[in-house]
Amino acid sequence: MAVSLQIDRITCDGHGMCAALLPELIKLDDWGYPIVKSAAVPPALMDHARRAVDACPVLAIKLRSLVRQP
Repeated sequence: MAVSLQIDRITCDGHGMCAALLPELIKLDDWGYPIVKSAAVPPALMDHARRAVDACPVLAIKLRSLVRQP
């Protein structure tokens, strides 16, 4: 099952914890807000992605299942 990383830019306060925990997929812009380099989360990074989601103090980052159409 493919999983994507989504950030609610309205909710995000720019704490930067997600980028610190998942630098492979998230970088910070000039103001400290996250930019997702790749929305698809590789299986090898799922544990790190879950930690980044859990660490967000304002719950602005989520993992979503990508439904594949036949």
